[in-house]
Amino acid sequence: MDLGISEVDEAMAAERALLSPRVRTSPELSRELLDPGFVEVGQSGRRWDRESMLTELPSMTPTAPIEALDMRGELIAPGVVHLTYTTGSGGARALRGSLWRRDDHGKWRLYYHQGTPAPLSTSTDTGSPPSRESRLR
Repeated sequence: MDLGISEVDEAMAAERALLSPRVRTSPELSRELLDPGFVEVGQSGRRWDRESMLTELPSMTPTAPIEALDMRGELIAPGVVHLTYTTGSGGARALRGSLWRRDDHGKWRLYYHQGTPAPLSTSTDTGSPPSRESRLR
């Protein structure tokens, strides 16, 4: 690990790599980023494990670039980072959440991911998580 880069920054870089067409279309490169225990609940509600994702990911890669917006991260334990962000691609929008963990070899691997469909725009959606005060109401 580069001491000038935080764990959150490293996890964000890994997430952005996984969004790239180069990595998404390569089962070998994707395998390096997905934890052996990987699980995803996709926008469709389908549950994916690592092997099913590696099989289907190349065909699921959109022709339009995936744009990641408002990516934020929080170190929730040593070697565990929670990321949230919004994606836009081909006129669709989704809210995303990922849990990344560092393996025994120091590599960041995606452990859990969830995508939730979102409207293209709403007057109340700022893309930010609710404040502590609004969550308590």
